[in-house]
Amino acid sequence: MKNLLTVEGYKAVVEFDPEIELFRGEFVGLNGGADFYASDIEGLKKEAKISLNTFLDMCKEKGIEPKKHYSGRFNVRIPSQLHEKIVLLATSEQKSLNQWIEDALQQNAKHEHA
Repeated sequence: MKNLLTVEGYKAVVEFDPEIELFRGEFVGLNGGADFYASDIEGLKKEAKISLNTFLDMCKEKGIEPKKHYSGRFNVRIPSQLHEKIVLLATSEQKSLNQWIEDALQQNAKHEHA
C-alpha cells in the first residue's frame, strides 16, 4: 500500500522511486496535476507545500476550482463469475446489488487511510 501525506488539508500519495532514488508524491483529487520529489521526508514535505501552493495559485489566477468533484457514479468491469456471485450474496442479504457493493466499499475504506 502506498502512503498518504496530508498538506493543508490536501492528500498526496507518496512512494519511493528506486529508478531515480527519490521519494515522489502526487496530490490526488485535484483538477490537475501537482507532483513533487525529494530525497528525504523533510524535503518531501517542503516540496509538497511548494507544489501545492503553486497549483493553488494557478487555479486562483485562472478561476479554476482546485478540488475535483466526484459524481458518485462509476462503471466497473468484473468477471462474469464474480458478478454472479455478488448478485447471489446481495440477494441473500436482501440488498440491492448497488447497496451491497456500497457496503463492501465502505467496509474496505474503513481500513484505509482516508
